[in-house]
Parts: sequence; structure tokens; C-alpha cells
Amino acid sequence: MTLAYGKVLQDPLLQAIAAQHDATPAQVALAWALRQGYSVIPSSTRRANLAGNLKALELVLGDADMAAIAALDRNERLADPAGIAPRWD
Repeated sequence: MTLAYGKVLQDPLLQAIAAQHDATPAQVALAWALRQGYSVIPSSTRRANLAGNLKALELVLGDADMAAIAALDRNERLADPAGIAPRWD
């Protein structure tokens, strides 16, 4: 499941943080999730994007960046794959 088919990657905050780190919004999102301890399974049909995803492992986000991204919670589900979402949602 993609990040809502790129909707998350269009967020101005993610784009600004990416620009500060000479990274892509996808790399920022992946780096944030990894630092949170989440398991991520990025995928792509393009070799360049796969290589770019791996660069997220080298991206170090500061505490301010981490907090700013965490504050983006909009109480909105961007993906709801049938059979995977918890029943209590």
C-alpha cells in the first residue's frame, strides 16, 4: 500500500524538511517511520526510486523535525486496506 498514492508526500512540511536535508519527501517519511521503530516496506517499479528509498537509512532527522512530523496527525486515515485495519478503528 502506498502512502495514499503520494498524498502524504505533497505535504508542505515534509517538502520543507526534505529541502533542508537535501532529500526527498519520501526519504523523510521513511526516515521518520524508521526512527519511530516502525517496520516499513517501501516499494517501487523504478530502480532509481528503490535506491532513493535506501538513502532514508542514512537520513538523520533532528528532534524538532521528528516532533513537527508527528504533529501532522490530522486524525485521517489515508489508507484502509480491507482486512488489515484494526476492528476498533
